[in-house]
Amino acid sequence: MKVKILIPIYNDWNSVKRLVDNIDKVINNINCDFSIIIVNDASTQKKPENCFNFKNLKSIKIINMLKNRGHGRCNAAGLKYIYENEDFDYVLPMDGDGEDRPEEIIQFVEKIKTDPEIPVVGKRIKRSESNLFKFCYVVHKILTFIFTGKSIKFGHFSCIPKSIVKEMVNEKATWNCYSASLVKITKEKRNSIPSIRGKRYFDLSKMSFYNLIIHSFSIISVFKYNVLIRSILFLTIYFFLIYPNLSFVTLIPLFFIILFNAIVFKISSRENYNEYENSLKNISNIDNL
Repeated sequence: MKVKILIPIYNDWNSVKRLVDNIDKVINNINCDFSIIIVNDASTQKKPENCFNFKNLKSIKIINMLKNRGHGRCNAAGLKYIYENEDFDYVLPMDGDGEDRPEEIIQFVEKIKTDPEIPVVGKRIKRSESNLFKFCYVVHKILTFIFTGKSIKFGHFSCIPKSIVKEMVNEKATWNCYSASLVKITKEKRNSIPSIRGKRYFDLSKMSFYNLIIHSFSIISVFKYNVLIRSILFLTIYFFLIYPNLSFVTLIPLFFIILFNAIVFKISSRENYNEYENSLKNISNIDNL
């Protein structure tokens, strides 16, 4: 079984070095061929010399991008590169900062072997971020479920078979949001393992509050028509109930729903298939280690 571990990074070479070291140790007793594909999202920091040493991994390849496109699109481009250029059975995307724990790779492999054609996702059961982040994450999950009917409790950390990778790289939503695209493609046909978010190896998260909001809306926007239908139903019922007592105050929820939908449809424009189709033209060079 050939597994490609996909890791997008931006500048965080110390973290990805430690991650690769830990992966190399963890896979020692797993009967699979593991290789790592690192997508360098136009880092401004130069990769240290002799950064990676490994003995259990088959290979490490670093894809250097010309322009920074962000973590999610870097992951999407890496997925497309692997599908079009690599010999593989599964792709296992994970973050490069230590929050996706290498020791859980064993559980992914064990689970995928029981049902080889069904993707496995890391269902987050415990987080290590600040209380403010945890609160925002709960609000995001509630809004996502209310407006889309979807409960998405995983990120990039997953293991997907080649057949699903094929569908992912032909789905424009992948260019917008990996997890939502996977849900859209697989419906409810997914397996999961319990995943505990680890602590970052170095430094604090580079994700700003603004980017966190955009990320939340990106997930929701993949199901924009669900949002629209549910919003129309809510507005119809709500307007009927408040009609006898119309006032500025009672109309506030209506303004909120309309604004929410406008943002969702604006963010959904990120689903640009032509951009995704041409994303590999952003590759500067490839380092084979």
